[in-house]
Amino acid sequence: MANVAVIGAQWGDEGKGKIVDWLAERADMVVRFQGGHNAGHTLVVGDNVYKLSLLPSGIVRGTPSVIGNGVVLDPWALRDEIDRLAGQGVVATPETLRIADNCALILPFHRDLDALREDASGAGKIGTTRRGIGPAYEDKIGRRAIRVCDLAHLDDLGAQLDRLTAHHDALRVGFGEPPIDRARLLADLREIAGFVLPFAKPVWRDLNEARRAGKRILFEGAQGVLLDVDHGTYPFVTSSNTIAGTAAGGSGLGPGAVGFVLGIAKAYTTRVGSGPFPTELEDETGERLGTRGREFGTVTGRKRRCGWFDAVLVRQSAAVSGITGIALTKLDVLDGFDEVAICTGYRLHGETLDYFPANASDQAAVEPIYETMQGWSQSTAGARSWADLPGQAIKYIRRVEELIQCPVALVSTSPERQDTILVRDPFAD
Repeated sequence: MANVAVIGAQWGDEGKGKIVDWLAERADMVVRFQGGHNAGHTLVVGDNVYKLSLLPSGIVRGTPSVIGNGVVLDPWALRDEIDRLAGQGVVATPETLRIADNCALILPFHRDLDALREDASGAGKIGTTRRGIGPAYEDKIGRRAIRVCDLAHLDDLGAQLDRLTAHHDALRVGFGEPPIDRARLLADLREIAGFVLPFAKPVWRDLNEARRAGKRILFEGAQGVLLDVDHGTYPFVTSSNTIAGTAAGGSGLGPGAVGFVLGIAKAYTTRVGSGPFPTELEDETGERLGTRGREFGTVTGRKRRCGWFDAVLVRQSAAVSGITGIALTKLDVLDGFDEVAICTGYRLHGETLDYFPANASDQAAVEPIYETMQGWSQSTAGARSWADLPGQAIKYIRRVEELIQCPVALVSTSPERQDTILVRDPFAD
């Protein structure tokens, strides 16, 4: 049995929540390995809808769930999310949820800095969620971070707080803000420590033991490859590596632990916030895709930009992340279109490209080259086998496979977890 890493193959919001939930029922552990509570996963289980930001999707099923060291953790957001889920009958306990004790914390002044920077950026806004993710990662890399394990040793944080406040107070002065109130910060940390510490564990040890015991581990990525800080549409990216290779380092397992890499891609393309988007449709067709797909962000509520499927971008994502198979989601949103289009390449200053360039101005200037296919009038909603799909829908899927140079392993035809066509079982590899 293979371990499985699930990652977004576009700009996030591809429907990872449903796929992870579908796989989590057969997994022994589910691990979040990067990002923070800027992620948004929606799970539909029967009549219940669960909206998760920080917690691994396995928590809803009672599958042991882990927040790995690659995540930046806002402890107050964690408490709010756990409390909200408890109101829906899902109770997180130290037996069902474990948090890496070496996770870096998101603190109140990280959120402040995130918002101050974004407000001061004018036309150069990145489109962050203002949740302090980027500033927290900066402190982690700058060796200033306060980590989960430090909550048990708050009286020993003097030197670390000196480094942290020296850095942030200088930034705050530049924005006309007062220095960090250290006494208030310590009081807030003491208040939240009692909630967080029961969940804190050396999860690298637990995961390695599970692997040696032959347990099936599901790695749950956040955002998407096109938001990767190295491989995405920089600078309009998130502050972590979202590719599958991060699953190892962000959880405390070796690279050999990541087996099948399942990339999630919508049958069309969406993006939230600023940044290049070659196939964006700012017309009636784009509005139709957004309305039919209910394209609003789980975390931010922001309307998503919509466009045709971009095979160049997904092929690139598959290459840099070692994707084994694709889960194609929201196929039903394309029902009823007379024609559907797929981007097969770009034009840039008279040159034809089969890849997305790295430079931001080149990314903004590329023009998509489209291939048009006949659409289908029959509904694919709720299909659970190839026999339930119209012939043209199958042709569309096969053409996507050819263009992205990666097989389709799953097809999702509604938010319901059972409305899934299984082509290749990721856990069986």
